[in-house]
Amino acid sequence: MSDQETPQSDAPQEEAPNPTPPPSTSETSDSTNRTVMIVLSYLWILALIPLLVDKDDKEVQWHAKNGLVLTVAEFVLWFLASAITSTGIGCFFVLFLPVIFFGFLVVRVVAIAKGIKGERFMVPWLSDFADKF
Repeated sequence: MSDQETPQSDAPQEEAPNPTPPPSTSETSDSTNRTVMIVLSYLWILALIPLLVDKDDKEVQWHAKNGLVLTVAEFVLWFLASAITSTGIGCFFVLFLPVIFFGFLVVRVVAIAKGIKGERFMVPWLSDFADKF
C-alpha cells in the first residue's frame, strides 16, 4: 500500500435519513393555476379565459364575471365620455377622464390583490350585477 492510499474501514456506514418529500405537484399547480386565473379575471377582455376554461371553480368564475362586468362598465363609461367630450361641454369634462380611468385601474389592482388572498372585492352595483349571471 502506498502513502497516498487511505485504508478503508470495515465498519458499516450509517445512511442519512430520507428527507421529507416535497408537496405534491397537483396541490401547488392547482393553487398556481387558480392565482393565474384570478389575475386574468381582472385584465379586461382576458377575463373570458378563466370564464371559459375553469368552469368547475366557483371562486374563479365569480372573479371572471366580476372582471367582465368591470370591463363592460369601463367601456360604457369610455363611450359616454367620448360622446360628451365631442360636444361643447366636453372640454371641462375631459380633465376628469384620467382620474376616472385611474380609479378603474386602482379597483382592478385591489381586486387582484384580494382575489389572490382568497377574498372578494365588492364593487357597489357592479358586483351585484355580476352575481346575476
